Amino acid sequence: MQIILRPSFKKGYKKLSKRLQEKADQKLTIFVGEPFAKILNNHELHDEYAGCRSVNVTGDCRAIYYMKGSVAVFIRIGTHSELFGR
Repeated sequence: MQIILRPSFKKGYKKLSKRLQEKADQKLTIFVGEPFAKILNNHELHDEYAGCRSVNVTGDCRAIYYMKGSVAVFIRIGTHSELFGR
């Protein structure tokens, strides 16, 4: 699977600690090979992110993407509260 990282994703990625960046890299590698691997907890989103999906980077860090044909376009990454305000 091909992935694209939008500028908004890259901006959020740069704000992550080095440890979280490494975890994100690991999870994106898993995603490319098996997007619905159980460890990713890949799930559909609603409300402001309707049409998007989320994968877990860590217990509190998430990466949000949408599919455009066979390409996964990652648009945001950050903590649950940063992304969803809850």
